[in-house]
Amino acid sequence: MKISGVDIRPGNIIEYEGGIWRAVKIQHTQPGKGGAYMQVEMKNLIDGRKTNVRFRSAETVERVRLDTKDFQFLFADGDGLVFMDKDTYDQVTLPRDLRGDAAAFLQDRMDVVMELHEEKPISVQLPNQVEATIVEADAVVKGQTASSSYKPAILDNGVRIMVPPHIASGTRIVVDVYEQTYVKRAD
Repeated sequence: MKISGVDIRPGNIIEYEGGIWRAVKIQHTQPGKGGAYMQVEMKNLIDGRKTNVRFRSAETVERVRLDTKDFQFLFADGDGLVFMDKDTYDQVTLPRDLRGDAAAFLQDRMDVVMELHEEKPISVQLPNQVEATIVEADAVVKGQTASSSYKPAILDNGVRIMVPPHIASGTRIVVDVYEQTYVKRAD
């Protein structure tokens, strides 16, 4: 399906220069002179490259529809991640770098959505938020709790994030997987 370059939205999958790309960030600009354009930051779903492209309103791009299927993460096997099709119980091994930084948040038996293009796995969508445990957090400096500052902490999966000063080691928190930021304390 063809769409105008200024109709691209974050999350859209488009075909560009022979590759399949996901729009990550967009910025609509209307300069004083000349026509409006959409500045789009895109990530290649096959090899992970990123690029910035400027699309004018007269340009069109092909919007790609991906098939989605429910899978369950089983385990990490060296540089591969093993997933199971929840309908057929078939197992699929994908390279760890397909998921990027979010792969650190995969947990055993986590339900994920796999996106397929022409029956080939392109990407894996994790839940937006997951629970994790703080294993190491810096001590609070006197007066730090009065301000809105954050301190570094390390999660049980080894990822380093910034948390409010009142969060201590051993606390379960909710983390935004894609932004890798603190959301709230776990219930």
